[in-house]
Amino acid sequence: MQKQLLNELNLLEDEMIHIRRYLHQYPELSFHEEKTPQYIADYHRNLGHEVRTNVGGRGVVAKLRGAKPGKTVAIRADFDALPVQEDNDVPYASKVPGVMHACGHDGHTAIALGLAKSLNRMQKEMKGTVVFIHQHAEEIVPGGAKSMIEDGCLDGVDCIYGAHLWAPFPLGEIHINGGNIMAATDKFEIEITAKGGHAGVPHEATDLIVLASQLVVTLQSIVSRRINPFEPVVLSVGSFHAGTSFNILPDKVKIIGTVRCFSDAVRKKVDAELKKIINALCEMAGAGYTFGYEYGYPAVVNHPEEAARIEHVSKNVPDVSKIITMQPMMIGEDFAYYLKEVPGAYFLIGAKDPANENAFPHHHPKFTFDERVLRIASSVLGCVALESLYSG
Repeated sequence: MQKQLLNELNLLEDEMIHIRRYLHQYPELSFHEEKTPQYIADYHRNLGHEVRTNVGGRGVVAKLRGAKPGKTVAIRADFDALPVQEDNDVPYASKVPGVMHACGHDGHTAIALGLAKSLNRMQKEMKGTVVFIHQHAEEIVPGGAKSMIEDGCLDGVDCIYGAHLWAPFPLGEIHINGGNIMAATDKFEIEITAKGGHAGVPHEATDLIVLASQLVVTLQSIVSRRINPFEPVVLSVGSFHAGTSFNILPDKVKIIGTVRCFSDAVRKKVDAELKKIINALCEMAGAGYTFGYEYGYPAVVNHPEEAARIEHVSKNVPDVSKIITMQPMMIGEDFAYYLKEVPGAYFLIGAKDPANENAFPHHHPKFTFDERVLRIASSVLGCVALESLYSG
């Protein structure tokens, strides 16, 4: 059946490209998706699939039931866009000011819909059920995965697979491993307050610029001295706001940062250490503070058996150029929530545009990818789904 599926996907390559380009023109931000889920639901209904809308908010779940009983496999694709003004000179550029599919989620949706149509043509011979989970709001915590799971999108599902096209990697490369692949993504905010004053008489005020600068530097000792060096951790301050003039010591400083790691125990340890350092430095300086730590997406941890299945199947998919055991990355993905509920695996697939030697990164105004990846990715996901349905 895999050979038949590959033939069907070859025939549908142009349609997948058309879908991707249509969606690219009409991007919608996380938690504000309206027309995109409607488009997805209509596409599945036209194929005769069972469809649920407004799942966990704005998600869509469609089921394709084969003629023969069997397991249930889920394929997940996200469909939200980003607040980015597109800077690509293409006929299908975004028509929505300040909003762009700058991460490839339009491609993910086209991959899932093309795969759905291909498998639909094989329904009479197919064993088991394929569930297509079209997820809203991946880009912004709390994301859409958790609420969709709470609304039953995984009910009856035996395993789940997902893929992210990755523009910096050469076309057709599969990057995967059977463990940690993406980090937990947490956020912290610190606001320090004290008596401000004239910069010429700092002894009559509390110099919060000095205090906050000392704090930023000291926070790095958490990673270097408080966490086991064999545990990967990143603690970065991305925002530091203070002051209005060269000669005024401000009465408030705000610091915002992120913590990335793979262990829940490490997350809690960093949270606790942050509190200790902030409290100690502020007490020493006589300053007040507020501190908030927001636990974001958990780490994406593949199930070894399902990751091995993707590696095995990919070897026989045309145009898969290489299979690479990937190093964990400090980016995040709420696909993590699905993997906490059922066995499954997530992988990256190279989508670098050969015409663009220096590929622009994801979330960039000039982000783009080689659309041939749509057929390759749908082929891998489809063959993995069939392999899973017909095994055991």
